[in-house]
Amino acid sequence: MKSYEVNFDGLVGPTHNYGGLSYGNVASQSNSQQSSNPKEAALQGLAKMKALMEMGFQQGVLAPQERPDVAALRRLGFSGTDAQVIERAAKEAMPLLVASCSASSMWVANAATVSPSADTADGRVHFTAANLNCKYHRSIEHPTTSRVLGAMFANQQHFAHHAALPAVAQFGDEGAANHTRFCREYGEAGVEFFVFGRSAFDNRFPAPQKYPARQTLEASQAVARLHGLRDEGVVYAQQNPNVIDQGVFHNDVIAVGNGEVLFYHEDAFLETDQMLAELQSKLAKVGGNFQSVCVPRSAVTVDDAVRSYLFNSQLLSRPDGSMLLIVPQECQANERVWTYLQELTSSGGLIREVKVFDLKQSMQNGGGPACLRLRVALNETELAAVNPGVIMTPPLYGSLTAWVEKHYRDRLSETDLADPQLLLECRTALDELTQILKLGAVYPFQIN
Repeated sequence: MKSYEVNFDGLVGPTHNYGGLSYGNVASQSNSQQSSNPKEAALQGLAKMKALMEMGFQQGVLAPQERPDVAALRRLGFSGTDAQVIERAAKEAMPLLVASCSASSMWVANAATVSPSADTADGRVHFTAANLNCKYHRSIEHPTTSRVLGAMFANQQHFAHHAALPAVAQFGDEGAANHTRFCREYGEAGVEFFVFGRSAFDNRFPAPQKYPARQTLEASQAVARLHGLRDEGVVYAQQNPNVIDQGVFHNDVIAVGNGEVLFYHEDAFLETDQMLAELQSKLAKVGGNFQSVCVPRSAVTVDDAVRSYLFNSQLLSRPDGSMLLIVPQECQANERVWTYLQELTSSGGLIREVKVFDLKQSMQNGGGPACLRLRVALNETELAAVNPGVIMTPPLYGSLTAWVEKHYRDRLSETDLADPQLLLECRTALDELTQILKLGAVYPFQIN
C-alpha cells in the first residue's frame, strides 16, 4: 500500500497583522507595528500550496481561526455587545485586543504533534493539539485547532485526537515545530525525534538566559505516551540554549528533517554526536539508513540562519530519492546562505535542488515555509478517509483565491483592529470558508 507525506498548509487569516507579540522571535519583534497586507499574505501562501500540488506532492489546507477572539476578551472582563467588547478593549487595553486579533494560527507547524499509524500502539494516526502556553496570543488557539483537526480527520477508525496538555509552564508544548519523524518509507515504522528547550523538573539540563525555552522535555514525553510510541522509536534531544538566546525560538528555525535525512546547523543541539548515534541506531533497527547534513558555522552563522530562515524550509523527498528544499526569498538575499545553497546543490549530495518562494508577509512576522505547514504521513486508506474538502485541487485553489480576493483587506494597521466591522467581515468570510472546505460548524460564532 502506498503512503504519503501530506503537507497541510495554514491559510492566512483576514486579521494578519504585525503586533510584535512573540518575544524571542526576532522577525516578529523587529517588524512590530508595521502595516500588513492580509490579502497578499493569504495569496502568497496559496501560491506555495498550488506549486507543491503541481510538483506532484500531496497538499492540503488548514483553516484559520476566528479573530478577533471576542470570547477570550470576555474572559478577561470586557462585557457588552461584541462591538462594545472590542471598543472597550481598544480603549482600555490595546495590547489585549492586538493579541485577540493575532493570525498566528497560520503557522500550523505549531498546531499539533502528529504520529502516523505505523508508529502508534493502536495503529491509528494520533494528533495532540499544542497548548502553546508560552505566549497568550497563541494559548487561545487550541480549542478551535482541535475542532478543525477533528473535522478534517473525523474517521475514528483511522484517527485519534488528544486534547492539549495542561496549560502550565511545566508542559509547554509547541507542536510539530519541535518534532520530526525519520523513516525509510512513510508507511513503515520510523523514529520520532522530539527536541526540547528545557526540562521543567530536572535542573541538570541548562536553560537559555535571555529568551524563553518554549518546549519542555516533559511535554514531549507526555505526547509520546499519549500516542502510544515505543521507547525504541523515540529520540529526545535538547536544543542548544545559546541559539535560543539568538532568536531560535523553535527547533524548526535551526534544523529540518524528512525521510532518512536531517539537515541541521552545527550549533543546533547539545550532545550532538550522541543524538546522531542514537538516531542512526534506532532507525537502523527498523530498516532505515539515517543520514545527516551539517551546515558549519563557518559557512552560515546562527544570525544568518535566523535572518534568512534557511532551516525553516521544507525538505521534501522525491520519488527518485533526491531531496528538494523549499526556501523563502530571504535565503537568496543573504549572500552567505545563497552561496552555501549553491555549493550544496551542486555537490551531488542528498539535497539536489532549491526552489525559492516569496513569503514576505509571513516572514516579516517570523514564519517561513516550514512554519506554514503541518506534515501528516498517511497510507492510501487513511488519505481516502480524510475530509476531501481540505485536499488541494485546482478547483479548490481557484475557489480559495476568489474567496480571499472577495473578503480580505489589502492593508491592516493596529488602529484597524479596533473597528468592529472587521469582526463581521471575518465571520462572514469564515462562514463561507467552512462551506468551501466542508468543515461544518467549527467556529465559536457558528456553535454558540
